[in-house]
Amino acid sequence: MSWTRRLLVILAALAAALLAAPAAQAHEERPVTLPDGTGSVPVYRTGEPDLLVCKTDRADFERRVSGFPDALRERNLKLFERCRKSGYRHLQQAVDAVDRPGMNIAVLPGLYEEEPSLPKPTGECARLKARKSQLGYQILSYAQQARCPHNQNLVAILGKKDLQIEGTGAGRTDVVVDAKYQKLNAIRADGSDGVYFRNFTAQRTTFNSLYVLAQDGFVIDSVLTRWNDEYGFLTFASDHGLYKNCESYGNGDSGIYPGSASNINDGYGYDVPRYSIEITGCRSHHNMVGYSGTAGDSVYVHDNEFDHNMGGASMDSAFPGHPGLPQNHARFERNLIHDNNADYYRYVADGTCARPPVDRGYEEGVVCPQISMPPGSGIITAGGNWNRYENNWIYGQQRAAFVLTAVPAYIRGEEALSKQADTSHHNRYAGNHLGVDKAGNSRPNRTDVWWDGQGEGNCWQSDAGPSSPRALPSCGSERGAVSGHADRLVGEPVKLAQLLVCADYNVQARRLPAGCDWYGARGIERIEVQIALTVAVVLALVGGVLWWRRLRGSRFATVVTGLGAIGLGLDVAGSTMGLSASYVPALALLLTGVWWTGIGLVLRRERPWLGWTTVVLGALTLLDAVDKAVFMIPWIPLSPAWVRGLLGVVWVLWAVVAAARHGERDTTDAPGSPDAPDAPGSPDASAEGAAPRSAEASASAPAPGPAPAPEGDAS
Repeated sequence: MSWTRRLLVILAALAAALLAAPAAQAHEERPVTLPDGTGSVPVYRTGEPDLLVCKTDRADFERRVSGFPDALRERNLKLFERCRKSGYRHLQQAVDAVDRPGMNIAVLPGLYEEEPSLPKPTGECARLKARKSQLGYQILSYAQQARCPHNQNLVAILGKKDLQIEGTGAGRTDVVVDAKYQKLNAIRADGSDGVYFRNFTAQRTTFNSLYVLAQDGFVIDSVLTRWNDEYGFLTFASDHGLYKNCESYGNGDSGIYPGSASNINDGYGYDVPRYSIEITGCRSHHNMVGYSGTAGDSVYVHDNEFDHNMGGASMDSAFPGHPGLPQNHARFERNLIHDNNADYYRYVADGTCARPPVDRGYEEGVVCPQISMPPGSGIITAGGNWNRYENNWIYGQQRAAFVLTAVPAYIRGEEALSKQADTSHHNRYAGNHLGVDKAGNSRPNRTDVWWDGQGEGNCWQSDAGPSSPRALPSCGSERGAVSGHADRLVGEPVKLAQLLVCADYNVQARRLPAGCDWYGARGIERIEVQIALTVAVVLALVGGVLWWRRLRGSRFATVVTGLGAIGLGLDVAGSTMGLSASYVPALALLLTGVWWTGIGLVLRRERPWLGWTTVVLGALTLLDAVDKAVFMIPWIPLSPAWVRGLLGVVWVLWAVVAAARHGERDTTDAPGSPDAPDAPGSPDASAEGAAPRSAEASASAPAPGPAPAPEGDAS
């Protein structure tokens, strides 16, 4: 690594140190290793079940099955008679009775609150020694889970191989497993390779409904999860997994979370041998986010619907303790991602989320967002590499169809400088249907792309609409082909400031950062408007005084100073318009660049060093306008905005000193004009600060003669 890139990486590390401060751990688990990949996706088994679970109230059962199709109703009635004689009343009892791989458990229609599992731990289980997570629950080892399975789980499936659990109802709400907000997880499958879940509902937990951990092989088929503090479905450190025909809603984090999916494609490009997790035919709606995955590696997500959340889908490298970071190789195809504009932060602001979960009103539509995220977004990638987003329908987002930001490695707990800029590379956005639904109706997003500017090899389809920045590298016809070569080590400074401010969110402390429009800040309250206004005021004051003291006699300087004032005003106006500004920021930069370049050319005659520095500052500003609106300047590791920002600070201080110096202002329009001062170094050039003598004064002055003799001196 060259010394210049090393220096820039250090700058990225410093930015990381700032951004790392508000980071939290959304999901904390015991240390686990990823599976070795020798397993397989389990296959659904038909035939008679080995074990049955039911309640005993015949009248209630007959009422539940009365509307079923005839054949299904008759089958359930026969299974009910068998279950009354030799079955179990609680799902956990049946799980405990599993004594060999490959057994099937059938759960008959009913409500299963698992009463024996609900009481708080006592005895030895109440005295387990384990580190507590930031959310307050203990992070138990596998041995502790086995010893005390119901400290955190309503139903614990530990070490059971090839187990199938299926509800026998006509729909997934006919069998309901309800934790009543008294357990962390409704159902936990841990180290149980080959588990198959089908046709039931799990609900109302203080973390997540269905949790699959450290497994090589699982299927979630036609299962509904809802009303949880965190996740509906959480699968973690697993391989050979399949979600299909599932549904989730009412969750404080995501409906579907394939976190730390097996990192089997690290080192590959876009074309990979296989994916570790497949998600298809699912709908996730009315959550904080429909889909998310810290270290959601090698996940194939296709033909799903993510709608009416705060955000449609998100993958990230923003939380420590997740195997497989940084995130890589997710593939999204043919998904409907629309109308993700919900505002759930209001329930944090008004105190609703400070109540006990049972009193929050989850069943009436309340959602308590657990982490910071930009509402109104379609797909968010916060620190991911080699992801493919192709042929999706993304429409009706009030913020952006795609959001791409980098996440420095400090945030995930890695301090090596060489890793600080290792995210947001080679993400491909191509062939998507943006701003239009499947029927062809226009449903525009407010903007199609919001990108912080960091990363190498990212590309977007050429027909993307409004975006920030306006100029985007476009994808070539061949996968991996990118127009230009944008390779930035650090994102845009104002966007980094936005992310820093917005990340300082804490649901437990009811802290919603002021200055961030994610939480409702508007107008002058927003940090980007405050930055633009501060810069405009400082430059207007310094530039105005400099013009008045030094440049107001130059018509050219007066004109370009006026253009600069218009540019500063447009910059503030553009920041208030936010995502809808389009070309306004680039036009503001253009006019500001013309101002600096123009006054620099005038200043160089009187103060060459300040003048040429001002010209360079103007050229950098014009280059920044090109970078944002025409095409990204290739082969540069920093945006021109960083260089002009740093040089601008120096210029302001220098210009203040120059304006404060005593002496006549420069009243010339061009060298050689009648009013131009003599060239520096000429015999008649005035010293700095001394008033030059006019030609008329010189002509009328008396010629020098001998000095008069002192009084009394003889001639």
